Amino acid sequence: MTPPQATGRPETRQDGDWIVLTRHFNAPVEDVWAAVTDSERLGRWIGTWSGDPASGSVTFRMTAEDGMPEEVHHIEACEPPRLLRTRARSAGLDGQDHDWRVEIRLTDDGGGTTLHFGQILPEPAWAHSIGPGWDYYLDRLVAAETGGDVAAIDFERDYYPALLPAYQERFPATPQQP
Repeated sequence: MTPPQATGRPETRQDGDWIVLTRHFNAPVEDVWAAVTDSERLGRWIGTWSGDPASGSVTFRMTAEDGMPEEVHHIEACEPPRLLRTRARSAGLDGQDHDWRVEIRLTDDGGGTTLHFGQILPEPAWAHSIGPGWDYYLDRLVAAETGGDVAAIDFERDYYPALLPAYQERFPATPQQP
């Protein structure tokens, strides 16, 4: 197996600093959309959701990590099969509650579909741990959708702290001003 690569890059938007990662799929956009929105298919690589999306929120349960609490994700935008944006409120790396906003955009790329995944960063240096985490999950998504062995993908062995230096370089920590 080829060692995982750090793929996250910084992106500054009007609403803040984001980390953005991409993956390519040799599949039509509708199939990739189903892989990231259908609860059963999500369960193969990250977790499941329950509830009625028409209500404006769903409850997400992480199945790829033990002991993670359920989170309510508010649906900010849903434009099948191109855009999904959600927001959940939970504790950040500083122990404080933050809005965690994620966005999935899908584009046709002439030979399949490119997934653009983004997450807002309350602090740019948080990308040091968030980046390897999303590389891990998105690689699990690729494996689940291409017949790979999802169970062979090991976060502690291959992603963190192995990808930490690349993320430290791309997202330098800014010293706090007194």
